[in-house]
Amino acid sequence: MEWRIFSNGRIYTADAQRPWAEAIATSGDRFVAVGSREAVQSAVPAGTQELDLGGRTVIPGLIDAHNHFLQTAQSLTWVDVRFPGVASIAGMVAAIAAAAKQTPEGAWVYAFGLDHAKLSDRRAPTRWDLDEATSSHPVLIHHVSGHHALVNTAALRRSVGEDASDPPGGQFPRDEAGRLNGWCLDAATGVVLPVAVDVGNHGPNIHFEASADQLARALDTGTQAYLAAGLTTVCDAQVTRREFAGYREGLRRGTLGIRVVCMPLSHQLDALLETGITGPLWDGNLGIGPMKFYADGALTGGTACFSRPYGESGEFAGILYHEPAELTALVARAERHGWQVGIHAQGDRAITMALDAIEAGGDGRAEGRHRIEHAGYPAGELERIARLGVILVNQPGYLYDFGDTLLTTLRERAHWLQPFRDELSHGVTIVLSSDSFVTTYNPFHHIAAAVNRTTRTGQPIGPEQALSVEEAIRAYTIDAARSFFADDRIGSIEEGKFADLVVLTEDPFTMPAGRLAEAKPWMTVLGGQIAYQC
Repeated sequence: MEWRIFSNGRIYTADAQRPWAEAIATSGDRFVAVGSREAVQSAVPAGTQELDLGGRTVIPGLIDAHNHFLQTAQSLTWVDVRFPGVASIAGMVAAIAAAAKQTPEGAWVYAFGLDHAKLSDRRAPTRWDLDEATSSHPVLIHHVSGHHALVNTAALRRSVGEDASDPPGGQFPRDEAGRLNGWCLDAATGVVLPVAVDVGNHGPNIHFEASADQLARALDTGTQAYLAAGLTTVCDAQVTRREFAGYREGLRRGTLGIRVVCMPLSHQLDALLETGITGPLWDGNLGIGPMKFYADGALTGGTACFSRPYGESGEFAGILYHEPAELTALVARAERHGWQVGIHAQGDRAITMALDAIEAGGDGRAEGRHRIEHAGYPAGELERIARLGVILVNQPGYLYDFGDTLLTTLRERAHWLQPFRDELSHGVTIVLSSDSFVTTYNPFHHIAAAVNRTTRTGQPIGPEQALSVEEAIRAYTIDAARSFFADDRIGSIEEGKFADLVVLTEDPFTMPAGRLAEAKPWMTVLGGQIAYQC
């Protein structure tokens, strides 16, 4: 068993009893000593290798508690149409056309990251814009929200044709002449995609077909990218049999090199109850966490469900995947059989629905550690959230990446999105995460967004709700681990836990807040082994 000392560093442990240390010792895949250099040296065999950190700052391995890891890994090979790289419809068309030239005729062309609110054209592109790029390939561009997609005419002809009706939990918008305009909202994406799994109205369908070899290659690429970002554990927030099989195969082949916790999607509720399986089940490599449910649409896609319409006028207030009684029945069944649940809820109406469902399924105790994913606008519900012990899994990067649009569509409500300071003052546990591939998986992008609370153009967005650097890092480490019952094994630098840590090139506790997003790993250690070094 290999022993190693890490010393001469500024070590933040995220252990409330001993938040700072001078040195760490590892044996095999565990921390065995934390404290002063002298104490650590005396706890290990003579001659143990000592790594001089050169005064660098160390934090626990970062945990992304809401991430779509496999989809992110796949997206690394797709056409990237994110702003500002693509700033106009013409730029989008050119990017798709270039990819189509490299793709066999009739094969799908995939792209991701479309945010039409930022395009210079000031309008949403349509299927006819995509037709200019290619008519001989079906094309699908994922909206930046991950909930919607834009397809061309070839994709419509291959799937729903011209007479599609709206599925439960989704919509096919039309132009003034009544023609499909190519947009597929929420559950409608699964009707058009060549999907590997039918999830019905249980969520947006991002489970498209891919071979075992393609998934294994994607996992290898994704693993290296995540380790380089300092991520040692991810919680995949929407898993079907496709993803779980892909992760198991990745473990077998050795292409899955980070810890993964899977949140099975609720369309599998009956099948999982028949087996008697309940989460959490996790051995430190691959396991099962909370069951994932959807209440509403996407804040970034304009379909999160609010009690008041968008823009303070009109009638549209968002999309629900389930009627309240249906969601309550699903969640209550899962809870009664021992499942921890995580409910996607963005708007205040959806958050109230989610809390009603959680409360109906339990007896008011907080031990379940049930989660609300995103929890964009929890207006008026913080006391109940605290009483029920519900954990809020936020994505502060939304505030930076999409804040300018949200300030326009939600007006004063935008300043109360993800109200971290109010949540903490009520005793609520908050977790920070990325929701990649919706936003970047880079954790320091999200830590910076939580600390600075400014938009891409520099506008303040609820600045009084900002976190300190330490609070943000805790929300990406020990509190993230707590959100899926793994805080006894990961999330802090303590004796007996898995030896996951990140050595940083700069000290996030002292560097200017405006540069926090530039912090990056010098080294990532996973289970006592150096998994990345720049």
